[in-house]
Amino acid sequence: QQHKGCFCVGFAGSTGDGQSDSLPSVPGTLPHFIQEPEDAYIVKSNPIKLRCRAAPALQIFFKCNGEWVHQNEHLSQEYKDLNTGLKVREVMINVSRQQVEDFHGPEDYWCLCVAWSHLGTSKSRKATVRIAYLRKNFEQDPQGKEVPIKGMIVLHCRPPEGVPVAEVEWLKNEELVSSLTDDHIDTRADHNLIINEARLSDSGNYTCLASNIVAKRRSATATVIVFVNGGWSLWTEWSSCNVPCGRGVQKRSRTCTNPAPLNGGAFCEGMSVQKITCNALCPIDGGWDEWSEWTVCSSQCERQRSRECNSPAPRHRGKMCEGNSEATENCTDGLCTQNRKLLHDVKPQSMDSSNDVALYSGLGAGIIAVAILVVAVMLYRKNQSEYGVDVIDSSALTGGFQSFNFKTTRQGNPLLLNSSMQPDLTVGRTYSTPLCFQDTTDKELFDPLPDIKVKVQSSFMVSLGVAERAEFHAKAPPETFPRGLGRDCCSTVERRKKGLLTPNGPFTPTKELLRTTGMFGHPGGRLVVPNTGVSLLVPHGAVAEDMSWEMYMVINQGEASVQTEEGCEILLGPEVTYGPPGLDLFSPVAMTIAHCAEIDAENWNIQLKRKTQDSKWEEVMSVEEESSSCYCLMDSTSCHLLLDQPGSYALVGEPLTQAAIKRLKLAVFGSMEVSSMDYSLRVYCVDDTPHAFQGVVATEKSRGGQLLEEPKMLPFRANTFSLQVSIQDVPQFLWSIKPFTTCQEFSFPQVWCSNQQPLHCAFSLERYSPATTQLSCKISVRQVKGHEQILQVYTAVAETEKESVPFFMQTDCTITSQTGPKAFKIPLSIRQRICATFDTANAKGKDWQLLAQKLHLDRNLCYFAKQRSPSAVILSLWEARHQDTGDLDSLASALEEIGKIHSKSSPKSQDEPESDFNHIQAGSLCGTGKLTSHETEDTAPEYTG
Repeated sequence: QQHKGCFCVGFAGSTGDGQSDSLPSVPGTLPHFIQEPEDAYIVKSNPIKLRCRAAPALQIFFKCNGEWVHQNEHLSQEYKDLNTGLKVREVMINVSRQQVEDFHGPEDYWCLCVAWSHLGTSKSRKATVRIAYLRKNFEQDPQGKEVPIKGMIVLHCRPPEGVPVAEVEWLKNEELVSSLTDDHIDTRADHNLIINEARLSDSGNYTCLASNIVAKRRSATATVIVFVNGGWSLWTEWSSCNVPCGRGVQKRSRTCTNPAPLNGGAFCEGMSVQKITCNALCPIDGGWDEWSEWTVCSSQCERQRSRECNSPAPRHRGKMCEGNSEATENCTDGLCTQNRKLLHDVKPQSMDSSNDVALYSGLGAGIIAVAILVVAVMLYRKNQSEYGVDVIDSSALTGGFQSFNFKTTRQGNPLLLNSSMQPDLTVGRTYSTPLCFQDTTDKELFDPLPDIKVKVQSSFMVSLGVAERAEFHAKAPPETFPRGLGRDCCSTVERRKKGLLTPNGPFTPTKELLRTTGMFGHPGGRLVVPNTGVSLLVPHGAVAEDMSWEMYMVINQGEASVQTEEGCEILLGPEVTYGPPGLDLFSPVAMTIAHCAEIDAENWNIQLKRKTQDSKWEEVMSVEEESSSCYCLMDSTSCHLLLDQPGSYALVGEPLTQAAIKRLKLAVFGSMEVSSMDYSLRVYCVDDTPHAFQGVVATEKSRGGQLLEEPKMLPFRANTFSLQVSIQDVPQFLWSIKPFTTCQEFSFPQVWCSNQQPLHCAFSLERYSPATTQLSCKISVRQVKGHEQILQVYTAVAETEKESVPFFMQTDCTITSQTGPKAFKIPLSIRQRICATFDTANAKGKDWQLLAQKLHLDRNLCYFAKQRSPSAVILSLWEARHQDTGDLDSLASALEEIGKIHSKSSPKSQDEPESDFNHIQAGSLCGTGKLTSHETEDTAPEYTG
């Protein structure tokens, strides 16, 4: 024994002659243990320490396995307890792994300590020392199961042998079951996992995790599949007899959808269609009876007779008799008398008078018709007369920049297969094309420079594009942009001729579509990245008069580079870069970025971030806060930014509650596989932004896929629940689904943190016969404990279909830059007059702050206040916000409302000239068609400077 050795214990003052200073102050007390040695485990080769503490004690020594430990191996110290005044002695020894392994006895290695005082000794408890370990192999691994819904799931687990005994936890899809707060999952003390009533969400991979102080061990993974056996729906009503006459057949049907089989569940047994014979009564057409006798001649010299349609009467949907049931004739052969005289003997006085009345009535009606026609022509010519700028109809302003709106229906959606309907370019907002430039080089409605004569048509005809464009007479201003830029637009008709507007027009995604450039000078303009919801507005005057910049916009096409430490922030739209870096502008640009968040300040913290020079992302501002360096306006689907510095920007959102929602766009594509009998359905779940969906279309275009259903939106909540995609109602006699593909699942982090990257799952189907040419089914996409969307699939899968139908992706959006006045909805002269009116402080408070309030842009006013022209920046933001609409209604309404306030609060004297503001409000934007109050009727409606 390593502990064996000699030692002696001396007792000072044991003769009884006296006590030394070291003796306890309370004589006659046995040692009392304040701390006794505790059981311990040796992990790997690390020795453990055993500790004893007693008072009052002269000496303390350890005894291990019945042998005294050598005094040299003790580490002791002594101190005085301030509460009791007793001297306390503490002793500690080390026990090594080698000592424990070398001991061979009937019990575990043990140690205790013995303490001495003047009156005797005390012993502590025995402390055992054991070598800790954990075997690698589980005594019983959990086994995978297939369980019907609401069935019981029992997973057995017996952990590996170990000292101390291992504790057991369960993982579901690599997440601790205990952290899921799921009450119906029971982890028993015998290490088994029990689910009494299985749900679809209980499907997953389960792992048993055993651990002690030495190590952790994982069992084999058990896959649990909760399946649903199919159930029949109720029978439909019997159909009508399939023949109009005679013996036929009636049918009724039911579907295996109550519930539909899922995850390999059994299909319903029995027939889905029942037939019975029926006898349809044949129709009997009606026939006329004989005519009755003529009646007696009446005083009007007429007689009648009648007949009935009952020989036979029509029965069982038979036809009614054709012809009249009554007949009338003159019974005097024209010799009818009045006042007992023959008709030809009576003088025609009454006839003459009635003829005169008819003649005069006809002449009067003709005169009235001519008068109405003359008035109509005069009104039309008046509407076509020339107005000055002060009285321009608001419709004239709408023609300078218009967008095309495509209305799509289920039958005629140009995105879907076999579409024969052309898109309606006049109404509807289902697929609106933001920021598409029209060719206005030879058909401009308005040139906002001096020396203008404007001829305006009605806003209705202008907006529909069926009237001729307004005439104008003006000297064309010298172009400040390079030759070819800004005029490179093709009209709608020309694009149709080139095939760009056909429902199945070509779409070839290339890198150029995600980068756009343009040369901008003093007049300003717009940049657009087609089909992405991203655009940039460069206001008039932002570039110095003698300067021009080649500006660009780029969308990051790779993986999202925005990384956050917390990991709970997500990208809400594409990362956008605009430049060049050394750009020097007099006023901020307006950038628009589409996003996928359901905006709610209580549930979201949304921030704008910018990339620094060392490629790190820094916060610029929170959209709910006020900042003098940046302005952020959140709409339901887009974010509008006013930016002073070029660079890379991204919109990042952090959910504050589980009610935070981001929108997903769902789409299903199909294509024939290598084997002509196999067909693949691919379901995409992508953030609901045009840029993200463009990536899906590009991917499917390259693999020959076809869009089978109009894309739908699904709200996805931040409640940590996964997304399930299942296929339903596949005809069982025509198609088979390959095993275990009826339901697939995306985990919550996969969907929530997708960051504009598309997720997709595939269902593989096989048809039993080449004669099967049609496929119909439903795709259900639902978030557990959340919303559900159904995608209805009905498509032809004939073998002759070798070419995929191209996708229609707003291919008329080919003009990516436009410069000069035609890029803006608000004409330059109107814009300048608004700025001159509102930038100057008015005694009645009618300044730019009121303009911002009426345009609903009155947040973060400190940003506008630091600008050279606050009104100009407000109008730029208004332009960016209303780029999808082609009218100025909201601006005109705001100015009209301000004008009413102004006229009520500041009545003018007769000789006081009317302010510029009333010119703008009353004439230029409100579209009343009336002259302002200081103009006379003789004033020519032509504005010349």
